[in-house]
Amino acid sequence: MIPRIEQVLRGGDEQVHRAGEALGVSVLDFWRWSASDLLSNATRGIFAEFIVAYALCGSVEGVRTEWDAFDVKTPEGIKVEVKSAAYIQSWEQERHSAIIFGIQPTRAWGETEFRRHSDVYVFALLANKDSATIDPLDLAQWEFFVASTETLNEKCSLQKKISLGALKRISGESLGYSKLREAVLKAAGRRMVKGHDGEAERHR
Repeated sequence: MIPRIEQVLRGGDEQVHRAGEALGVSVLDFWRWSASDLLSNATRGIFAEFIVAYALCGSVEGVRTEWDAFDVKTPEGIKVEVKSAAYIQSWEQERHSAIIFGIQPTRAWGETEFRRHSDVYVFALLANKDSATIDPLDLAQWEFFVASTETLNEKCSLQKKISLGALKRISGESLGYSKLREAVLKAAGRRMVKGHDGEAERHR
């Protein structure tokens, strides 16, 4: 068996080389080339995972694992799946994109059963409809919807996709970024209270 390769966090200044001879191009150059289009479906989805992880964990450490069964794990151990969508894409459009999120059960590596592996789903919608001002880096332009996986299993069963209207009927109206952590804790059956030192404590 070929063992898993543990990834290290790169700084960006690592050089592309040929047998130790630097070629004058770095990992940062690659990142700029491959990930500057934050509106593209693939990159926007990864960026959504990043901002959700920051909201839920207070920091983002380590390296993203491409094929994990869920996207984020909070300090309390809550497993979170992140889905993203946007009205505006980076290509020319005749009309705004319809908002559809994928919710299909999947099979994790080494498992035979198809299921939803997280405890909570966070649906991240880049809600700005103006191509002149859209900016994924502006968190005020994002709306979030939170639903427990238990609720999705009950309401949607083996359904593969969900529309924005159907999602609102399940999760309620959208949340701002600052409310996201509280909503995830609530969906997972946790609550936050203030401890004696003023810091938030987590309880079932």
